[in-house]
Amino acid sequence: MSTRLSDPPLDHATSVFAGARPRLLAIAFRILQDPGDAEDIVQDAWLRWQRTDRSVVLDPAAFLATTTTRLALNAARCARRRHEAPVAGRFVEAVEGGAGPQVEAERRDAVEAVITLLMERLTPVERATYLLREGFDYPYRRIAELLRLQVAHTRQLARRARLGLASDRREPVDAAARRRLVEAFLAAARTGDLAVLETLLARSALRGT
Repeated sequence: MSTRLSDPPLDHATSVFAGARPRLLAIAFRILQDPGDAEDIVQDAWLRWQRTDRSVVLDPAAFLATTTTRLALNAARCARRRHEAPVAGRFVEAVEGGAGPQVEAERRDAVEAVITLLMERLTPVERATYLLREGFDYPYRRIAELLRLQVAHTRQLARRARLGLASDRREPVDAAARRRLVEAFLAAARTGDLAVLETLLARSALRGT
């Protein structure tokens, strides 16, 4: 495919992509948890990078990371072989491991992508139940106390959440609310202090927002 005359040369674009590729693979894998699927997503990102007007891209690395995250999230939404989107427990995997700016960016990309999915498909009370149960292995009794519900109800909510994640539902996501939830989850996973996350989830569930 020919490149626009205004674009940087394709050999330069290839070099930029090659340098970003390990990070892109890590992002796609953290969302999809499948090496083959991750490779496919990165290949799609490469095709989009070729077709993009690269002369207007100020930060190629950020552009490629965002493109890969969106492609992986779309693939997760369409996946039906597991009958469920990526579970909250994978968030914990995403925040474990090494340190450094690049690793931190990859972790945040993965967490934000799946948080978006949960906010689109689950009600606030379902989301709270699912995150606490699947993300941090909370007992149903503790979840019931936080959400002021009966234990049997929290079990039902967990089942409904799993079904909801396999649906095509897509509710609007408030960007500020998503940012607060991502920050609270990352902090809880890093430090083990879940007080802020508990408060945020409970308040949202009780308000229904």
